[in-house]
Amino acid sequence: MRISELLSAKAFMTGATIVAVASLFLTTPCLAFDPQDNVNKDSGPFALFKFGFSAYKDGRKDEAVEAYRYAAEKGHTGSRWALANMYAAGDGVAENDLEAFKIYSEIAREGVEPGSENTGFFVNALISLAGYYRRGIPDSPVSADLAQARQLYFQAASTFGVAEAQFQLARMLLAGEGGAVNVQQAKKWLNRARKSGHVGAMGVFGSVLFNEGHSVRGLAYMTAALNQCGPKERNWLQPMQEQAFSIATEDERRSAITMAQSIHPGDDD
Repeated sequence: MRISELLSAKAFMTGATIVAVASLFLTTPCLAFDPQDNVNKDSGPFALFKFGFSAYKDGRKDEAVEAYRYAAEKGHTGSRWALANMYAAGDGVAENDLEAFKIYSEIAREGVEPGSENTGFFVNALISLAGYYRRGIPDSPVSADLAQARQLYFQAASTFGVAEAQFQLARMLLAGEGGAVNVQQAKKWLNRARKSGHVGAMGVFGSVLFNEGHSVRGLAYMTAALNQCGPKERNWLQPMQEQAFSIATEDERRSAITMAQSIHPGDDD
């Protein structure tokens, strides 16, 4: 599955994909909606989506899956996206990355009209697909394709300005994943992502500056990111910051700590 096929705004689903997704919908036992909800399988796609969303929030995930499937059959992009997320996470259904990949691929293949209400679903699908291509799906036809992943992140980063895509693209550029190493381009994307409030991008941006010899400023960005990140980011930001901290001189550490207090995600400096 190549990038031109995957992202064409006018491309149609292949017969094999339609059969695969249709079989996914048809082989799962149907549940009965509560008549008091005034929603059934013949309801409109948006009503089904709303019901599915409400059922999910209430913990009735089996009903959410059923509603999303009926809405997806009627062409509702948000329902397909929600269903793909549930398969990817094993949330309310058995975890199945290949099924999630197929559904994300359909959303990406159909494209999106500029300013459409489906833009968020489309961009999320691009980023999810990039992740799958970056690591591959074991025991499936989907193998790792770093060049494909890099192109998908680039589209989400450049066309839609998504900070997470900019961050992931920068990391691939720094590591030479899917193409040549390009530190200057990586810095550009990291800078854009951090100005959008991405804490991880701020930390990596600081690491690049530190390695370029801008010790105080680089350490300040890493320290500020560490002070403001969540537990997930801390797992990799802390070792990175601590390593730089151990290399810096005492004067550089003091200056960086002072500077870090005035640095926040989203700063435009």
